[in-house]
Amino acid sequence: MIATLWRCGLRLGEALSLSPKDVDLQEFVIRVQRGKSGKRVVGLDLSTALLIDQWLVSRKKLSISARRRLYCTLSGNPIDQSYIRHLLPRLARKAEIDRRVHAHGFRHRYAIDLIQEGADLLTVRDLLGHASAATTQTYLSRIGASGAIDFARQREWSAP
Repeated sequence: MIATLWRCGLRLGEALSLSPKDVDLQEFVIRVQRGKSGKRVVGLDLSTALLIDQWLVSRKKLSISARRRLYCTLSGNPIDQSYIRHLLPRLARKAEIDRRVHAHGFRHRYAIDLIQEGADLLTVRDLLGHASAATTQTYLSRIGASGAIDFARQREWSAP
């Protein structure tokens, strides 16, 4: 689920409300049926698709009904958002990550990754499901700072 949040830019509620039929591993897409801004389709990269496929195989071995949510407990029950909100900081501490780790942060990272990989603002807006490019732009405010720092680091001069 963490990979889906990060690599697909889904909101936590969107990821938790997915059903197995919303994921098309042949077309490499996820159909978000119950998003904040309505329905949308997001692409899946191969590595994320493989992780989801592994989870689907595990679900089948556990005899979890296909009518249950994609991401559920091992007994097939829905996962509460608050559980994930408490789980992520614990996982971060375990991994010795000193920064704050939260589900929505993966969404911001997704937007930044897309821009750094060459996507334009409108593409990022559509993938995030934002109605306004201005909202998307707030996700990207950190890029400007890191870009300025990188620019300053690369400047050269010779002392007289």
